[in-house]
Amino acid sequence: MLRDSGITPTHQRIKIGEVLFSCKQHLSAEQVLVAVNQEDEEVSKATVYNTLGVFAQHGLISEVIVDPSKVFYDSNLSKHHHLYYSDTGELEDLTDESVEISKLPELPNDLQIEDVDVIIRVHRN
Repeated sequence: MLRDSGITPTHQRIKIGEVLFSCKQHLSAEQVLVAVNQEDEEVSKATVYNTLGVFAQHGLISEVIVDPSKVFYDSNLSKHHHLYYSDTGELEDLTDESVEISKLPELPNDLQIEDVDVIIRVHRN
């Protein structure tokens, strides 16, 4: 997968990939760091952040920025939206069909919409 995407597969990148691509999930960089280093690995925080950036640039994962200080890395690349629980920090997928966008602002003629991402932020009462 890494080579097919033009990424040199180093030992650390392979380990990080194994964590990310074991299932469709949302992980923060800290969660990736903890998971990778559980198996007596010594992967630095900088390596994790750099690798996540490379994976995102090459389209293997997407970044979900739920607030300026919280980024999740999403291995589910199908079209979908998100429900973010601000009280627990959980992020869950919403199918594209479950969200209906009925009106968008009128854009100048020289602009075209590329994509619309929806993050619904909630907290429990």
